[in-house]
Amino acid sequence: MTTINTIFYAIHILCVIAILSLLLLQWNKSPRKLNPGILHAGLTAFIAGLALVGMYTTVHPDEVLNHTKIGIKLIILVLILAISYRNVKKPKLAKNTWLTLIGLTTINILIASLWN
Repeated sequence: MTTINTIFYAIHILCVIAILSLLLLQWNKSPRKLNPGILHAGLTAFIAGLALVGMYTTVHPDEVLNHTKIGIKLIILVLILAISYRNVKKPKLAKNTWLTLIGLTTINILIASLWN
């Protein structure tokens, strides 16, 4: 079970890195366009995160899951997916929307890294 947990963890981390890198690739583009890969990476990160939460008590029987942290990360990921879904078919991505997506992704990474 630990191996499966590690695989889902790696998939989750790679998907969040993919979201951030796909957003940062639009830095010098004019006009900016939302890459559909952001939606795919976000949904894959969501599914991997659900699997990680579901297996937590099996893999870590002595620890208690921080539901507040997981809930905040879930809300941020749902916001990223909603904003991306609304803008994926638009020919141009507004700078404010682009910066919002980068900010939300960065906040999600910081919460995962710094919150114990």
